[in-house]
Amino acid sequence: MFLGEFQHSLDEKGRIILPSKFRDGLADGVVITVGMEKCLFIIPKTEWPRWEDKIRSLPLAKKDARKFSRFFFAGASEEDITKQGRILIPSTLRDYAGLDKDIVIIGVSDRLEVWDKKNWEAYQKEAEGSYSDIAEELLI
Repeated sequence: MFLGEFQHSLDEKGRIILPSKFRDGLADGVVITVGMEKCLFIIPKTEWPRWEDKIRSLPLAKKDARKFSRFFFAGASEEDITKQGRILIPSTLRDYAGLDKDIVIIGVSDRLEVWDKKNWEAYQKEAEGSYSDIAEELLI
């Protein structure tokens, strides 16, 4: 399980250093793909088949489902973690997420999300307070 928020930097080659507490869970490699709200999803290769099954189970007859499936799989890239704990973020994915120098890596249960720091801060401000309604609904 992945939890927490970590401030990091993108290096000049487009690589990020993964937080050390996440590395064991990602030792077999990762799949990086487009996420929601202009972030990237980093999914452990061991979890990828479950994600694949979810996406493939979407109704092919629905145009939005086909769009999402194409978007999700076309953006995906298998990456290995170096001994230093780094992974390369392909340029197409860096462009999609608007990744600049400063990034934020967050643990979201079964995946990591990578955000441009400014986008993450804007998202937090926008979401502030709006999640309390759903939290009450889910937890009560």
